Amino acid sequence: MIKVHVKKGDTVEVLSGKDKGKRGKVLKVFPSNGKILVDSVNVVKRHTKPRPPKIPQGGILEKTLPLYASRVMLVCPQCSKKTRIFKKILEAGDRIKICQQCGKEIR
Repeated sequence: MIKVHVKKGDTVEVLSGKDKGKRGKVLKVFPSNGKILVDSVNVVKRHTKPRPPKIPQGGILEKTLPLYASRVMLVCPQCSKKTRIFKKILEAGDRIKICQQCGKEIR
Protein backbone atom coordinates (compact mmCIF):
# COMPACT_ATOMS: atom_id res chain seq x y z
CA MET A 1 0.00 0.00 0.00
CA ILE A 2 1.38 3.38 -1.03
CA LYS A 3 0.83 6.51 1.05
CA VAL A 4 -1.22 9.04 -0.91
CA HIS A 5 -1.10 12.73 0.11
CA VAL A 6 -4.60 13.63 -1.14
CA LYS A 7 -8.05 12.34 -0.31
CA LYS A 8 -11.45 12.24 -1.96
CA GLY A 9 -12.93 15.72 -2.43
CA ASP A 10 -9.61 17.63 -2.49
CA THR A 11 -8.88 20.01 -5.36
CA VAL A 12 -5.61 19.27 -7.13
CA GLU A 13 -3.52 20.65 -10.00
CA VAL A 14 -1.67 18.42 -12.47
CA LEU A 15 2.11 19.00 -12.54
CA SER A 16 3.15 17.00 -15.62
CA GLY A 17 1.84 15.26 -18.69
CA LYS A 18 -0.70 16.18 -21.35
CA ASP A 19 -3.06 17.76 -18.81
CA LYS A 20 -0.41 19.93 -17.10
CA GLY A 21 -1.96 22.94 -15.34
CA LYS A 22 -5.51 21.55 -15.21
CA ARG A 23 -7.36 21.57 -11.91
CA GLY A 24 -10.00 19.14 -10.75
CA LYS A 25 -11.60 17.44 -7.81
CA VAL A 26 -10.42 14.01 -6.64
CA LEU A 27 -13.21 11.51 -7.27
CA LYS A 28 -11.55 8.34 -6.00
CA VAL A 29 -8.26 7.25 -4.42
CA PHE A 30 -6.55 3.91 -5.11
CA PRO A 31 -3.93 3.54 -2.34
CA SER A 32 -3.01 -0.01 -3.40
CA ASN A 33 -1.25 1.29 -6.52
CA GLY A 34 -0.79 4.99 -5.65
CA LYS A 35 -3.23 6.36 -8.20
CA ILE A 36 -6.13 8.82 -8.07
CA LEU A 37 -9.10 9.60 -10.29
CA VAL A 38 -9.50 13.33 -11.00
CA ASP A 39 -12.61 14.87 -12.56
CA SER A 40 -12.09 15.84 -16.26
CA VAL A 41 -8.36 15.05 -16.23
CA ASN A 42 -6.67 12.24 -18.20
CA VAL A 43 -9.73 11.71 -20.41
CA VAL A 44 -9.35 9.15 -23.23
CA LYS A 45 -11.65 7.83 -25.94
CA ARG A 46 -12.62 4.15 -25.94
CA HIS A 47 -14.32 2.24 -28.74
CA THR A 48 -17.00 0.13 -27.06
CA LYS A 49 -19.41 -2.54 -28.19
CA PRO A 50 -23.07 -2.32 -27.20
CA ARG A 51 -23.76 -3.93 -23.80
CA PRO A 52 -27.54 -3.88 -23.28
CA PRO A 53 -27.92 -3.27 -19.51
CA LYS A 54 -25.26 -0.56 -19.07
CA ILE A 55 -24.40 0.70 -22.57
CA PRO A 56 -27.32 0.05 -24.90
CA GLN A 57 -25.63 1.80 -27.81
CA GLY A 58 -21.94 1.33 -28.53
CA GLY A 59 -19.61 3.84 -30.11
CA ILE A 60 -16.76 6.08 -29.07
CA LEU A 61 -17.10 6.98 -25.39
CA GLU A 62 -14.91 9.28 -23.27
CA LYS A 63 -13.55 7.77 -20.09
CA THR A 64 -11.51 9.24 -17.22
CA LEU A 65 -8.49 7.13 -16.27
CA PRO A 66 -6.54 7.22 -13.00
CA LEU A 67 -3.16 8.94 -12.81
CA TYR A 68 -0.31 8.69 -10.33
CA ALA A 69 -0.76 10.77 -7.20
CA SER A 70 2.82 12.02 -7.49
CA ARG A 71 1.84 13.94 -10.64
CA VAL A 72 -0.58 16.22 -8.77
CA MET A 73 -0.28 18.86 -6.06
CA LEU A 74 -2.93 19.94 -3.58
CA VAL A 75 -4.60 23.35 -4.10
CA CYS A 76 -5.38 25.38 -0.97
CA PRO A 77 -9.07 26.44 -0.92
CA GLN A 78 -8.30 29.72 0.89
CA CYS A 79 -5.43 31.12 -1.20
CA SER A 80 -6.14 28.98 -4.34
CA LYS A 81 -2.42 28.29 -4.86
CA LYS A 82 -0.87 24.88 -5.27
CA THR A 83 0.93 24.04 -2.07
CA ARG A 84 2.68 21.47 0.02
CA ILE A 85 1.13 20.73 3.37
CA PHE A 86 2.32 19.92 6.83
CA LYS A 87 0.31 18.14 9.45
CA LYS A 88 -0.17 19.39 12.98
CA ILE A 89 -1.36 17.21 15.85
CA LEU A 90 -3.83 18.86 18.22
CA GLU A 91 -4.12 18.11 21.94
CA ALA A 92 -7.19 15.95 21.30
CA GLY A 93 -5.09 13.73 19.02
CA ASP A 94 -6.65 14.99 15.79
CA ARG A 95 -4.43 15.77 12.81
CA ILE A 96 -5.05 18.82 10.65
CA LYS A 97 -3.46 19.80 7.33
CA ILE A 98 -1.95 23.29 7.11
CA CYS A 99 -1.09 25.17 3.91
CA GLN A 100 2.55 26.24 3.63
CA GLN A 101 1.64 29.22 1.44
CA CYS A 102 -0.88 31.00 3.66
CA GLY A 103 -0.62 29.10 6.95
CA LYS A 104 -4.34 28.35 7.19
CA GLU A 105 -6.04 25.05 7.89
CA ILE A 106 -7.14 22.89 4.95
CA ARG A 107 -10.37 20.96 5.45
